[in-house]
Amino acid sequence: MLPLKPTGNLKHHKAACYSTLVPPDEVTVNYRYGLPVVTLMLPSRKERCQFTIKPMLTRVGTFLQDIQKEDKGIERAEVFTTDGSKIPATALMEILLMNDFKLVINNTTYSVQVPVKENWSREHATEAEDIKSLVHRLFIALHLEDHQLRRERELLQKLDHLREQLVPFEQMKVKIATSADAKTNRLLWTGLALLSTQGGALAWLTWWVYSWDIMEPVTYFITYGSALAFYAYFVLTKQDYVYPDVRDRQFLQYFYRKSRSQHFDVEQYNKLKEALAEVEESLRRLHQPLHLQLPIQEINDKV
Repeated sequence: MLPLKPTGNLKHHKAACYSTLVPPDEVTVNYRYGLPVVTLMLPSRKERCQFTIKPMLTRVGTFLQDIQKEDKGIERAEVFTTDGSKIPATALMEILLMNDFKLVINNTTYSVQVPVKENWSREHATEAEDIKSLVHRLFIALHLEDHQLRRERELLQKLDHLREQLVPFEQMKVKIATSADAKTNRLLWTGLALLSTQGGALAWLTWWVYSWDIMEPVTYFITYGSALAFYAYFVLTKQDYVYPDVRDRQFLQYFYRKSRSQHFDVEQYNKLKEALAEVEESLRRLHQPLHLQLPIQEINDKV
C-alpha cells in the first residue's frame, strides 16, 4: 500500500503517518541487570535482535546507527514521541525511555511501550554509591603517581622554556635599571646641593648683606612657595610628597624612558614573570605532602 501524505508542518519535525502499523509486541523494552534491553525484528534478516542500552551514555542517534549497522537494508530509522514530534539524535536514551515512543524503520512504524522501572531500595542505592566511591578511590590510587609525574615534567619543561625567554630580558633590564638608578641618585644629590646652596645664600644675605627684618618676608614666601609646590605635586600625582615614594616615581620615569629608547618590552617582560610565578607556585603545590596523598607518618617526617 502507498504511504499517506504527511500532515502538519515538517519544520516542527512531526512524524509522517504510514499505512503499515505493526503490533506493539514487535519492539519490546525489558530491563536486565538494571539496563534496558530493546528487542526488535530486523526487516531484511527477519530475525530478532537485542540491543543493550546504557541510558546515561547512549544517545538516540547512536542507537539508531547501531540498528542500521545490524541490518544494511535499513535506509531510514527515526524516533518520534507518541504525539508525532521527532526526537533529536542528540537526546539521551534515558530521556527517551521515560515514556512510550514510536520507532520508524523504513516505512514501518513500531509503537514501543516502555515498562516502568522498579525503583531500587535504599539499601541497594547505598551499596551502589559505595561501589562507585571505591572504584573512584582505586582509580586515583593507581593513576595518581603517574599523573603527578607527568604533570611535574610538563611544568619543569614550561619552567625551563620561560627562563630561557627571560634571559635576554633580564640582561637588558639590569642595564636599564642601573642607568635609571644612577640618574635618580644624581638628581637626589643635586636637590641636596641646591637646598644647601639656598640655605647658605639666605644666611649670607641675612647676616652680611641685609638684616633679618628685610629677609624675614623673603623666607616666608620661600616657605609658602615650597608648600604650594608640594600641594601641586599631590594634585598632579595623587600621592603625598614622601621622599621614598618620590624617589621610586622618578626611578620609574627614567626606567620607562630608557626602556623605550632601548626597545625593551616591559609588558611582555611582566607577562613572562607572571607566567613563571604561576608555574613555580604550581610546582610548589604539587610537591606538598597533602597533594601527594602521603600517609600521615610520612607527612610528619617531611614537616
